[in-house]
Order: sequence, then structure tokens, then C-alpha cells
Amino acid sequence: MNDLSAERTLLGRRRTKLFYGFGSVAYGVKDHGFTQLLLFYYNQVVGLPARTVGTAILLVLFIDAFADPIVGQISDNLRTRWGRRHPFMYASALPVAVSYYFLWTPPHWSQQALFFYLVGLAIVVRTFITLYEIPSSALVPEMTENYDQRTSFLSYRYFFGVIGGAAMGFATFRIFLRADAAHPVGQLNPAGYPSYAIAAALVMVASILISARGTHRFIPLFRVPPARRPSLGQILKEMYASLSHPSFMILVSAAVFGTVAIGLGASLMIYFNTYFWGLSSKQIAIFQLVGLFSATLGPALAGPLSKRFEKHRAVIAFFVCFILVTATPISLRLLGFFPSNGSIFLVPILFLERSVSGVLGIATLILFGSMMADVVDDSAVRTGRRSEGLFFAAMSFIAKFLSGAGTFLATQLLFFAGFPEHARPDTIDPAVVRHLAYLYLPSLVLLYGTGMLLLSRYRISRSQHENNLAKLSESEAFGPTASGIEAASAEKQVDYAAAKAASGLGG
Repeated sequence: MNDLSAERTLLGRRRTKLFYGFGSVAYGVKDHGFTQLLLFYYNQVVGLPARTVGTAILLVLFIDAFADPIVGQISDNLRTRWGRRHPFMYASALPVAVSYYFLWTPPHWSQQALFFYLVGLAIVVRTFITLYEIPSSALVPEMTENYDQRTSFLSYRYFFGVIGGAAMGFATFRIFLRADAAHPVGQLNPAGYPSYAIAAALVMVASILISARGTHRFIPLFRVPPARRPSLGQILKEMYASLSHPSFMILVSAAVFGTVAIGLGASLMIYFNTYFWGLSSKQIAIFQLVGLFSATLGPALAGPLSKRFEKHRAVIAFFVCFILVTATPISLRLLGFFPSNGSIFLVPILFLERSVSGVLGIATLILFGSMMADVVDDSAVRTGRRSEGLFFAAMSFIAKFLSGAGTFLATQLLFFAGFPEHARPDTIDPAVVRHLAYLYLPSLVLLYGTGMLLLSRYRISRSQHENNLAKLSESEAFGPTASGIEAASAEKQVDYAAAKAASGLGG
């Protein structure tokens, strides 16, 4: 291969990663809204009790979580001219944008009616984002089999997801949630939320369609499931055989505690920013720039370390550092060794802490996702089936349901701390805020620490993964067919020679 051809191949790979990763902007925008704003908005702005909102969110995520395995199982076995994943991805774009807008523009109904409105709209939003996110996530094992390239693909995915959420967060607090005479604290001003909803909806629909279209041309290179009509009993038996994989169970166990911790921290972040640290909406907007550092440095840290060390060892090291960094500011404030609110040192120190913890958190999630992709191959060797959608759906099930559990736990801490609705930073009792911090800190450390200990039992190494690939390469069942590539070439979807070379079908 000459230098020009090599350069074109490299650019093609980067372009593919860019298109693939860009779709996660939609998830990042949605995730920012659900984890950082939704509880606060319906509690402090709309006026529903925190426990009512928490119950609604937990119910939503419980119902929505069951959609993930269904979408994953169907997409694993779907046979269409657009492949297994893309029909779902295209179908999700417009409905998720429309429903997301209405979620943030509730009518003036009674509290009971608003509870059902919140539950209904949130279920619709999350169901349609599932139609994109599960199939898109399941593309990773098909995009590349390389142990390190999977980390690279996921780095792009998390880069755009974090950037999308951070950019929307910055715009939300800097542009949309402005203070006025009646609302001196911008995040308590209800007038800004409809504008935020319109902007978020437009960004979500654009990112989904661009990513789906950008990866569409590679559909012929993806795996085609065998044509069959299994019974319900056979489907359930196969699902159990796949999901009982030992390394997957370890990842699930660690994810249980880590996801609850993430949900707890994200739900209470705006409460701590507003009441514990006394930050304005403009100051909170500055912290959204943390995403720029974490989205850039997190992947830069995850990639080299995954090549130098086993992935699970790197993740454990990140876990330990993350816990220490995250717990330090609140601990020092409770001990009386931290700058007071309003100090010129407060925002820079908090910005530094959140930048470091953000980098560590993103690096951890990237390697965790890469470990999941390796589990898919190990399971394929054991069972003879590719179950990318099912595995990623099961992990998404855990993430959704338990992030809801984290939000519900946050509402319980707010209740036990005696936190009122429609609270203003200048009138709330400081003892209530400190009580919340005393409840929050040990809960966070305990959850993250338990997840770290469980993850130490993960056992798929680089050498085992390479051995799995060697076994899978001997089976024609796990690759695209030559006829499929020829048909795609005839439709000018891919270059035939390049497709054959990439798939290993060329001589």
C-alpha cells in the first residue's frame, strides 16, 4: 500500500469514528437534562415535592429499562436491507425531539396530574432514545475487533457525548436560564426552560440523523444473523445463556453500585452548586466547560493506558483516584478548611476538582465500555451467537434503572435533610444544607468503593481476547457475506475492493 492509500485509509477510519461518535451528542444532551435538571426543575421550579418527582423518575426508568433488552434482542436478529441497527436509529430521531420539548413545557395542572404528565412524557423520551442508543452502542464490536481500536471508537463516542452535554449545559445556564427581577437566581426562572427545550430538541434530532447517515454506507460490512424463527422459550434460554457470562456478571455487579452513585451525584449537583457553594447561573455555566477537558483528556488517558495495562487494572486505578478527588472539596468544607462562598478562590478550585474528576470519570467509562465489547466476543466463543445488542441493552437496563435509583436516593436524602420546595439560597437554613452534605458524602464513597472492589474480579485479558478472535475468525458465521458486499457495491454504498479487504474476504 502506498503512502497516499495509507493516508486515505487512516482518514476513512477517523471519519467513521467521527460519524459514529457524533450520534452520542443526542444522548449527552438528554442525559444532562435528565440527570442535572429534571429533578430540580419539577421540584424547585414547578413545585412538586422532591419525593414525588423521585418516585416518578424511578417509575419511568423502571418501565423504560425493560425496553432495552427487547430492542437489543430484536436488533440482534433483524434482517433488513438497512441492516440490524439503522432502522431503529432513523426511526428514533423526530419522536425523541418532539417529546423532549413537551417534557419541559408542562401545563398548569394539579400536582397529581403533573405527576402522570411527567411519567408519561419521560417514558416516551427515554423509549425513543433507546431506539437509537442500543443499536448504536451495539455497533462497536462490529466496527472493529481490535482490542485497542475498540477503546478508540468508544473514546470518540464519549468525547461527543460529554461535549454535547457540556455545550448544552453551558448554553442552558449562560443563555437560557437568566436571572430577572422576579427570579434573581437564573436556574429558578421558569421562563428559560421552553427555549432550552427547543434548542435541545433540535440538537438531538440533528446528531442522530447525521450519525445514522454517516455510518449507513458500512451496513454491508456488518454481520447478518441467520434466518430463523426461534420460539419464545428458545429466545429466553439463549438470553439467559448469554447474560449469565461470568465476566459480564462482574461488570453488571460493579455497574450496579457505580450507576447508583452517578445518579445520586448528578441529581444533587445543582442543589450543591446552588445552595452549598452559593453559585449563580453564570458561574454554573463556567463549570460546563469542564466537559471540554474531560472529553479531550479522558480519551487521551484511556487509550495509552489500555495499551500498557490490562483494562480492568486501569479502571480500578481511575476509580480510586476519582473517589479521592470527588470527596475532597465537600469534606474540607465540612471540616472548615475550604474557601468560603464568594471567595475569589472558590470557583477556580472547584473548576480544577471537577476537571480532574471529569477526566478520570470519562476514562473509566471508556474502558468499561471497551471491556463490554470484549465480553461480546468471549460470549460468542462460548455460545456460538453474536449478542451485541442484548449485552449492551442489558447494561443499559442497569444504567437506566439504577440511575433512577440514584435519583430516588437523592430525593430521600433531600427528605431526611428537611430540604424545602421553592427554596432560595439567601433564606434556606444553612444547617439543612450541611445535613444534606453529611448524608451525601458517605453514601457516594460507599457506592463507588463497592463497585471498585467488585470490578477487581474481572478476568478477560488481552491474550485471552486475541485467542477469542482467532477462534471466531475460523467461523464464517461471524462475518459479512461476499454476496452482501457485492450487492452493496452495485448500489454504490461501498467500494467493493475496499470492502473485501476490510472484511477479509479478498484473496
